[in-house]
Amino acid sequence: MTISVGDRIPDVTLKVIETDGRKDTDTASFFGGRTVVLFGVPGAFTPTCSNNHLPGYVDNFDAILARGADAVAVIAVNDPFVMQAWARETGAGDKIAFLADGNADFARATGLDTDLSAGGLGLRSKRFSMIVADGTVKTLNIEDSPGQAVESGAARILEQL
Repeated sequence: MTISVGDRIPDVTLKVIETDGRKDTDTASFFGGRTVVLFGVPGAFTPTCSNNHLPGYVDNFDAILARGADAVAVIAVNDPFVMQAWARETGAGDKIAFLADGNADFARATGLDTDLSAGGLGLRSKRFSMIVADGTVKTLNIEDSPGQAVESGAARILEQL
């Protein structure tokens, strides 16, 4: 079953990639007591994720915060080393929190997992975005096609904040 508006974010442990390194965080701590714009991508360094999805959030970071979000985070079913390299390569690590869901625990617990084995990617996350207020999903946008970043893009989130 896919997570829905009004549901609580499931309790899982993720790796957070920060400018000073990697650390474990549980979702209750990460999402608790604040409003977080979270977007999920099938994979770091993939074309749509790197060229369309992430840049929209970087470019609109200040506007997103001005509309009431406390933080913006991206999550992918990648190991923390890949997520750290992606944050460094894009220069977005000082704005966006990079969350590594290496075992797809978050993707599976939210029902946002997808099998992209046909393309050689294995189990991944669907492309999505959501606004999470104190651990509760307030909005949820899921792309029909993983190659698109329209419904889950920053412009859509700005409309919803």
